[in-house]
Amino acid sequence: METLAQDFNDLLLQTHEAPCLSLYQPTHRHHPDNRQDPIRFRNLLAKLQHALRSSYPQHDHVALLQPFLALADDRPFWNQTLDGLAVLASKTLHRVYRLQRTVPERAFVADSFHLKPLIRILQSADRYQLLALTRTTARLFEGNRDVVDPLPLEPAVPGTIEDALGHDLTEPYLTGSTRTGSGAAIFHGHGSKKDERDMDTERYFRIVDRTVWMHHSRPSELPLILAALPEHHATFRRVSRNPLLASESIAVNPDTLNEETLRRLGWQAEQPRYLALTADLVNRYHNALPNGRASDELTQVASAAASGRIATLLLDADHHIPGRIDTRSGAIETAAAPEVDDLLDDLGELVLKRGGRAVVIPSDRMPTHTGAAAIYRY
Repeated sequence: METLAQDFNDLLLQTHEAPCLSLYQPTHRHHPDNRQDPIRFRNLLAKLQHALRSSYPQHDHVALLQPFLALADDRPFWNQTLDGLAVLASKTLHRVYRLQRTVPERAFVADSFHLKPLIRILQSADRYQLLALTRTTARLFEGNRDVVDPLPLEPAVPGTIEDALGHDLTEPYLTGSTRTGSGAAIFHGHGSKKDERDMDTERYFRIVDRTVWMHHSRPSELPLILAALPEHHATFRRVSRNPLLASESIAVNPDTLNEETLRRLGWQAEQPRYLALTADLVNRYHNALPNGRASDELTQVASAAASGRIATLLLDADHHIPGRIDTRSGAIETAAAPEVDDLLDDLGELVLKRGGRAVVIPSDRMPTHTGAAAIYRY
């Protein structure tokens, strides 16, 4: 599977030769729910075929649809799905993304890829990373309000203290033992060995902090929540130079938590930041509105997007308007058929291409009812 975060700006936002096929569907992680997923996929594939025949009758439909047909028959793939699926294809590109968030069931054939669900995943305000840290191990997770999943560590990030310190690791700290009547061993150590162990722990935490920042936090720009024993919080925060390390944390041994508990505690720590961030965006919109530096009127927003005037665009995650935008003039063209693509999707893509920010948020957090709220640069 390709990496969505790496592909988005460098590949998906670029111009591709039409037609561009976009298929989205919710999927399931476990049996027996996932048995329906290939069936739903084939139904969406039939919609793509119909849209291709209607809108692009002269194109080679067989070549464009071949990657979708191959995926439909890939049984191992359907046994390893997450919560959502995105399949994007054109004459020169084919990408498949397993998604950590469910997505609406949609199939589009248009002159650009439908990217709003991916914008929501990448730029949603509720995403975070979580570092599960003990004295000798480090694991990384990525989550949102609904789910948390293990995130493979980049090779430069040491998963264990042995990986980090190697031959520089202090020799075993426990020097002798006696047996109790039950046969359990009681180990005796020296104070100097404890000091050496504490130094090793601090050295390990410094390396974890530096490499997680370089290879995960900085590229993703996501807040990092620390889950560790209270005494390890103090040490890690003292040595950390990661500006994305959140003040909220989980003060418990993460090895004792299953993923559902980790998700619940992670969202509990992340939710105040999420609410503050979305509230700040909404307040900025309302403050800019009286002096003409904000709008929710779609024709005005589309024109401003085309000219690069939009600094921040809020998009309603649940709003869909069939249509497209002329990227040069900003003119809006509405359509009756939903598979023609989403006007709001075009808006988000255009703002991102012009260097602005697009944030997809739930309907109940939106300050408008048109599906968009734009804050202008000038």
